[in-house]
Amino acid sequence: MAPMQKKVERKCFKKKEMITMEVKKEIIKKYEQGMRVAEIARFYKKTSSTICAILKKKEEIKGLDTAKGVTRISKQRPRVLEDVEKLLLLWITKKQLAGDAVTENLICEKAKSLYTDLVSKLPGTSAENEEGFKASRGWFDNFKRRSGIHSVRHGEVACLDTKAAEAFATEFQKLMVSEGYLPEQVFNCDEKGLFWRKMPKRTYCTEEENAASVHKPMKDNLTLLFCANASGDLKVKPLLVYHSETPRAFKECRVQKSQLNVMWRSNRKAWVTCVLFVEWINEVFGPSVKKYLLEKNLPLKALLVMDDAPAHPPGLEDYLLEEFKFIKVKFFPPNTAPILQPMDQQVIRNFKKLYTKALFQQYFEVTQGISLTLREFWKNYHIVNCLEIIDKAWYGVTRRTLNFAWRKLWPDCILGNDLEGLAHDQEPVVVNDIVSLGETMGLEVDEDDVQELVEEHGQELTTDELIDLYHEQQQEVMVVISSGEEEEEEKEEEALSSNEIREMCNMWETLQNFVQEHHPNKVVAMQAMNMFNDNVMSHFHKILKRRQKQEPLDGFLVKAARKDKDSVEPIYSSDSVSDSESPTQ
Repeated sequence: MAPMQKKVERKCFKKKEMITMEVKKEIIKKYEQGMRVAEIARFYKKTSSTICAILKKKEEIKGLDTAKGVTRISKQRPRVLEDVEKLLLLWITKKQLAGDAVTENLICEKAKSLYTDLVSKLPGTSAENEEGFKASRGWFDNFKRRSGIHSVRHGEVACLDTKAAEAFATEFQKLMVSEGYLPEQVFNCDEKGLFWRKMPKRTYCTEEENAASVHKPMKDNLTLLFCANASGDLKVKPLLVYHSETPRAFKECRVQKSQLNVMWRSNRKAWVTCVLFVEWINEVFGPSVKKYLLEKNLPLKALLVMDDAPAHPPGLEDYLLEEFKFIKVKFFPPNTAPILQPMDQQVIRNFKKLYTKALFQQYFEVTQGISLTLREFWKNYHIVNCLEIIDKAWYGVTRRTLNFAWRKLWPDCILGNDLEGLAHDQEPVVVNDIVSLGETMGLEVDEDDVQELVEEHGQELTTDELIDLYHEQQQEVMVVISSGEEEEEEKEEEALSSNEIREMCNMWETLQNFVQEHHPNKVVAMQAMNMFNDNVMSHFHKILKRRQKQEPLDGFLVKAARKDKDSVEPIYSSDSVSDSESPTQ
């Protein structure tokens, strides 16, 4: 009889399934709620040893916080990689906000740089000892899928194309002649970020405070889209995008968005999107241009030239309303806008200098009236004050500045055609004014500080600044949550005037005196009234105290705004601007 052959069985190995961080946290939560390990294992179809391994690391897992936008993590990674992704998402947002191209190589290099910086901050570690993170193609694909980022190009960032710029300028000038466009009919628009709560670094309250800055540099930003024609006599109302639809200051100052000198819009990233851009085109740009051309008795045709930013749809003409079909659109070739685009030719830089000057002027006027320190002024400076200064600064950009900005793209449209003379006229007048204002207020500010501030609005944030910005945004989220909880309470507060509250407090004081005098049990009466004061009346006293604290500053800010309005009436069709005004300041 042949020997019995042993049956050989091949073991089938199941492919290891990775458990997401979300599921791990659910497992820990169920265990802490009293569910047994065996029950959890059956529920998730895992072995008991797998569940126990997760529970052993529950404190570490509970401490992990995935990057905003990340929906899945395949396996547990070092905390530093989570921090890298959080900061990297912020960095990508800022780059796209500035209209910069973001490529795969650029993201991977920045990720490695952030990793090196963060590792160097860990105790007992150094960048030389940490070589585990390579920012590989696999990591990039996973990061892109987890975070949901878009508009990322492959390859290296292309350099500026001077030959293409020269060819486009030649073609553009021929088009102006063949189509018979006038400078009044040709427009350019561009959007830029503004750190609206940022001042020159070396700004101090008094000589005794020279060892430290007055305020921590604020990274709270908004995006402004500016637009004007080549003749410089029509400034279209800007589009402003902020991260909050209704800031607290709007409620306190009872701001009506429809009355603002900007088109106010909001989204989480505070940047211009295609939807917002098309909305601005049809609601602001189109009507303004049509009205302007009709008032000037000019042919109803216009050309908008702009860069290929993500917010500018290639088929923009298809999105125009029927009444604005007279508007044509032309795009700069790739990598030529920084060379040719009029708004990039010192117009926006000039605006930012004027913004800083107006900010200094407002501080000077307010502090002179109520002896307010710079620290106190800055604490009370809010977005409504910023809007007033934006309006003043945009008005301050002169017609000749806007016209001269077209010198590289369309030199024939320059008024007087004296390109060399205008170039020599471009002295830093505004910078000198800022320095003089600073000296008057006892602030240590020089020309380099102002120039540095203007450059910083477009500079890349450092790792430390990205960390600060991340924490600021987390705090803003908490403020939004708390403000939502307090919204009903604020509405009730707004319904009560300060005089009504004072009258009620006086009535309560009279009632207390009456009770103290006539109640037979003085101790019981006093305890009851003290409890009422602590639990009820304290609410109204806080409202009065807060309003009294805000009223002096608001009063002077309003006076300053009225004074500016009386002396400078904001307009967007600047026919009254004379040709003798100085160019870029």
